[in-house]
Amino acid sequence: MLKLYETELSSRLLLGTARYPSPAVLSEAVRRSGAGIVTVSLRRETSGGKAGGAFFELIRNLGVRILPNTAGCHSASEAILTAKMAREVFGTNWIKLEVIGHHDSLQPDVFELVEAARILTDEGFSVFPYTTDDLIVAEKLLAAGCRVLMPWCAPIGSAAGPRNPSALTAMRAAFPDIPLIVDAGLGRPSHAATVMELGYDAVLLNTAVANAGDPPAMAEAFAKATDAGRLAYLAGMLEPRDMAVPSTPVIGKAVFS
Repeated sequence: MLKLYETELSSRLLLGTARYPSPAVLSEAVRRSGAGIVTVSLRRETSGGKAGGAFFELIRNLGVRILPNTAGCHSASEAILTAKMAREVFGTNWIKLEVIGHHDSLQPDVFELVEAARILTDEGFSVFPYTTDDLIVAEKLLAAGCRVLMPWCAPIGSAAGPRNPSALTAMRAAFPDIPLIVDAGLGRPSHAATVMELGYDAVLLNTAVANAGDPPAMAEAFAKATDAGRLAYLAGMLEPRDMAVPSTPVIGKAVFS
């Protein structure tokens, strides 16, 4: 079981809800993914409008845990305000904290991120910070009160997969008891399996499913890959070797001349 802020979940796949071709496709993708958590971006311009209200009602009817996010925010103050609005709309203290610092790469502004995390934690939020794979930033987020870390493996929507497996491995080793969720950059089910094999606790993705030719089928593929990667990690994988090792030993075998 995956435990996040005292909540136990059976699925290790978190799914975003943006960019799907239709509400029906979104609902079916969530169902086939088996995801226990979906993320939702709160837009100020739609939070009180008819379109926004209909979408939020659809999300509530999915029957899964909602993790609102602060997507599109570029400062701590903007993210904090959005988080407070999300708490009112969705009735949850959970918040996926995003504070973007670079327009092209959508890399987090880690300085504003840490500040926002500290303030929101002090105000009773359970913060899920979208961050880089930097260990110092991770330590500061934990010191700010975060009990989950969500490092990227590549820029949002890039589908590039894990660009720096060594950094992800180092983060896993540095924080063995902290839930780590790879967020952003996963493009293929094999990418999800790869990061889960590194010992990560879960993955969060959106674009790779929503923009697929068949989003529900891709959601199911990611769910199976996530489970396979976790099972492989727990089973204990064979480490790569420089030399060949015969699968059938020759010691003790009869020699014919």
